[in-house]
Parts: sequence; structure tokens; C-alpha cells
Amino acid sequence: MKIEVWSDFVCPFCYIGKRRLEGALMDFPYRDQVEVDFKSFELDPNAAPYSGRSIHEALAEKYGMSIEQAKQANVGVGQQAASVGLTFNFDEMKPGNTFDAHRLAKFAKTKGREAVLTEKLLNAYFTESKNIGDHEELAGLAEAAGLDREEALSILKDEKAYANDVRIDEGIARQYGVTGVPYFVINQKYAISGAQPAETFASALQKVWEEENPVVKLQELSPEGAADASCTDGSCIVPEKE
Repeated sequence: MKIEVWSDFVCPFCYIGKRRLEGALMDFPYRDQVEVDFKSFELDPNAAPYSGRSIHEALAEKYGMSIEQAKQANVGVGQQAASVGLTFNFDEMKPGNTFDAHRLAKFAKTKGREAVLTEKLLNAYFTESKNIGDHEELAGLAEAAGLDREEALSILKDEKAYANDVRIDEGIARQYGVTGVPYFVINQKYAISGAQPAETFASALQKVWEEENPVVKLQELSPEGAADASCTDGSCIVPEKE
């Protein structure tokens, strides 16, 4: 089973949704046969680099609300994060452009470290209050994820490196009609939009697994009225002799 996940590193519900999916997978008996593939999505492709503006100010401007209203909205999101074991430090977040972070994730994928780096990028932004648009910060996260720091810096300095990989992901998202993230696609057949409860993911996983791996039911050919000689639940049924 393959799960494709479109998300952005500054999307709070992407991190929450990731945790809920992971929770569902923990209880899924066939989890070792599930591949999770992270896809790029920029909430704001035109976002400027971090300028010192707080996330509260950014949200207030984007949605036409007061700073206090933005703070209250973030409190609610923080409570949802806490319910899955995450700590969001909204007051210290450094919002900015995420294109380079996505390019770095694509590089990490070629080294088999995409999942590790994705977790570190989300944690760096939401919990550690790091500027994930800064090349030095990104290189440090790459190194912590098991990648070569200097190679990561070289990738980041080349604006074309892995840029097409990011654009391809975003193009597929447009074809699917994705306008918000997180967005989960299971086996290219079923989609789950948003940070749904773990139970929703669990139900979807079971449904897809059963459809992809149907139980074969054999037609009984025993003559009508024939005695049954079989064993079930540790007991054997022996037909009576006439």
C-alpha cells in the first residue's frame, strides 16, 4: 500500500495530520507493507523570506483579523497539536518561504532520508522556532538527518537543483484539485483531506487493504445431507456411522 502525502513545512495541520496517520499505522497489522511518500506543496509560493514578522501578524494580515484574534485561533490549533503529543511555539515561529526546504527534501529522498528530514523540518519550525528558509539552518537539519552538510549547502545554493521535482509534485496536486493540505492519497484511488482523526485513517487503511487483498471464498461442493468430518476450535466432528 502506498500513501502519498501533500504537505508544507509551515502548515500546522500537516504536522498534526502526520501524527494522526502515524498513530493509525501503529495499530495497522500490515504497517510494514505501507510506504509513505511525502509530496511538496507550498501554501504560499510567493511568500517572502522570514522578515521578523510574527506568525500572528502574518495570519492577521492574510485573513483580515486582529492580532488578538489570530492569537486566539493559534491557541486552538496548539491544543489540537498537544492532543497528539506536539508542542507548537507560535510566539517564536519564523514564517517565510519554504521552496528551498522542499528542494532539500527532494535531495534527501535520493538518499533515503526524506522521512527523517521531513520530521526534522516540521519540528524545527513548529517547536524549535528555527528559520527553515535559512540555508545554514537547513544544512544543519540535513546533517542531523544523516546527510552531508556541505553537499546539502551546495544543493541549496543551486536554485535549479531539485526545483523541477518540487514543481512536478505541485502540478500533480493541481490535477487532483488540491487547494489545501494535508492531502493524503492511498493507492492513487482514495483521498483524505485535512488532519482527520486517527480513526478515519485507520478505517481507510483497513478498507483499502481489504479491497486490494480480498479473501477468496470457496464454493462448498459437499453433497447435500452428507455428514461433516472436520475440526474446528480445537474440536473434531466425526460423522456417525449408520
